[in-house]
Amino acid sequence: MTPIDGRAIARTLSDTTAAEVAALAEIGVRVGLAVVLLGSNPASEVYVARKVAESARVGIVSFEHRLPAATDEAALLALIDALNRDPAVHGILVQLPLPEHVEASRVLDTIAPGKDVDGFHPVNVGRLSTGTGGLVPCTPLGCMLLLDSVIEDYRGLAAVVIGKSNIVGKPVAMLLLERECTVTVTHIATRGLSEIVRTADIVVAAAGAPRLVQGDWIKPGAVVIDVGITRIRAGDGRTRLVGDVAFEQLGHARAATPVPGGVGPMTIACLLANTVRAATLARQ
Repeated sequence: MTPIDGRAIARTLSDTTAAEVAALAEIGVRVGLAVVLLGSNPASEVYVARKVAESARVGIVSFEHRLPAATDEAALLALIDALNRDPAVHGILVQLPLPEHVEASRVLDTIAPGKDVDGFHPVNVGRLSTGTGGLVPCTPLGCMLLLDSVIEDYRGLAAVVIGKSNIVGKPVAMLLLERECTVTVTHIATRGLSEIVRTADIVVAAAGAPRLVQGDWIKPGAVVIDVGITRIRAGDGRTRLVGDVAFEQLGHARAATPVPGGVGPMTIACLLANTVRAATLARQ
């Protein structure tokens, strides 16, 4: 089995993004990404810091908006409206989760589709489902780039997606359909999950269930993309990150992503690539 090195593929994508940012700068376009964070959720703080640091590395200008957790929804929507109208901002990222008093769907729907670099706006979701362009959600886009590193022809391959979330499961299923895979989407109520997975040439595990998928679920020669990431405590008291798949049991697979070091690095790299794409589309 070949481990798919998400860190290396993400670096290559980021290098391409940096070159595109430089080319836009030469014609007077400084690519800008606005990041909005409400409150001080520790995990969100880490994610935002990483996104800002990587933006700087590729030459994207970051506009950070750190708001108190008690900020009301109207004030947040007013900020997004201002960012929508700001020509220096090409992408808008509102870090999730949001405080309970803020309705996330209303906030995400307020972001202009052309600046929705997370790909969550209904317009972009609709374009994805109809294969008519738009900005693609970052993690599903990253999954496809990882698959592209080992698969040349998808036509007719059987793909099983574990998880039906709007963030990963559904979008990645639509992307696989566009490649002419035969796609099965499974979820918590699916019966006979292990038998369904055993039919797959491609498995995308995005259930958020640590080590759900065992090695004997995977048929020889299959390609496995593990989106799950959960911190668990081992018997010695230490914690470690694990995915939805028992990676060490995949010796018979063709290729698979490890956790960490697989899908995770691709998400930020794809976010920045989406920001450059948004800047390019804004000029057309």
